[in-house]
Amino acid sequence: MTREAIGVGETELEALNDAKRQLGLSETDDVEFELIQRAEKKKFGLFGGSPAKVKVIVQEEPEPEMGAEEFLRQVLDKMGLENITIEKKEVEGGIEFDLEGEDVGFVIGRRGETLDSLQYLTSLVANHAEKDYVKVTINTGDYREKREKTLEILGRKLAFKAIKTGKKTSLEPMNPYERRIIHTAVQKVNGATSWSEGENSNRHVVIGVDPNFKQNYRKPYKGNRGGNRGGNRGGRRPYNGRGGSKPAAAPADPNRVPLNEGGETGLYGRIDK
Repeated sequence: MTREAIGVGETELEALNDAKRQLGLSETDDVEFELIQRAEKKKFGLFGGSPAKVKVIVQEEPEPEMGAEEFLRQVLDKMGLENITIEKKEVEGGIEFDLEGEDVGFVIGRRGETLDSLQYLTSLVANHAEKDYVKVTINTGDYREKREKTLEILGRKLAFKAIKTGKKTSLEPMNPYERRIIHTAVQKVNGATSWSEGENSNRHVVIGVDPNFKQNYRKPYKGNRGGNRGGNRGGRRPYNGRGGSKPAAAPADPNRVPLNEGGETGLYGRIDK
C-alpha cells in the first residue's frame, strides 16, 4: 500500500518534516521524497517569494488478514474465557465452530443473543476478503438444535391456541432465522397464520387465525321438528353453551409455504446484502 503527503515550509527541510508529520512519521525516519517546489525568498523582503513543497511517498506492506478462528479466539480471550476450546470443522459452503468448556453459558447469553452476535461478527471477518460467501456457524454442544426444537413447539402451540380462541399472540423480538423457524411451524397448522411486525431489533412474530380459513361447524340439534322457541329444552345441549357444535378438525395442508425471513445462508442471511 502506498501513502503520500505534500508538505509545505519556508525551507525544503521544513516542508519535508511537515509531510512526515502528516504521515505519522518522526523527523528522523528515512523516506522517499520528491521536491516539487524550491523555496524562494521575497525580493527586498517584501515582494514575491514562495514556500517549498515536498512530496513524501511511503510504501507499506499490508498486514495479513485475520482469520475467522483467530478473531473468535481473541474475542473469547478478551471476555476472559481462555479455557474455552474451539473446534473448527469445514462443511459444504462454510465452516462451523463448536465451543466447549465450563463457561460456555456466558457465550450463549440470554436466549442465545451473545452467541448470535459472536457468530455475526465472525462471519463479517470470514467474508471480509473472500469473493464467495462463506457461511459461518458457531455452536456449543447441541444448543442450536435444542433452541430450534423449542421454537417449533412454541409456534405450533400458539397456532392451535389462535384457532381455539380466535385471538392473536405477539412473541418476543427474534432474529430473522428464528422468526423463520416460527413461521415454518405455524404454516404447518391449517387455520393459523403468522406475520412479522416492528423494525430492526424490535421485529417480532405475531400468530393469529388465517382469515382465509373457514371452520366447519355442524348445525345445532333443535329437538323435534317444531323446535323449542324457549331454547333447546329437551334437545341436545349445544357445544360449550354457545349454540354450536364442536368444530371438525381441519386436515393439515402440506403444500402451505412458510414465510422466508432468514434465507438458507445462516443465522442472519448474507451480510453483503
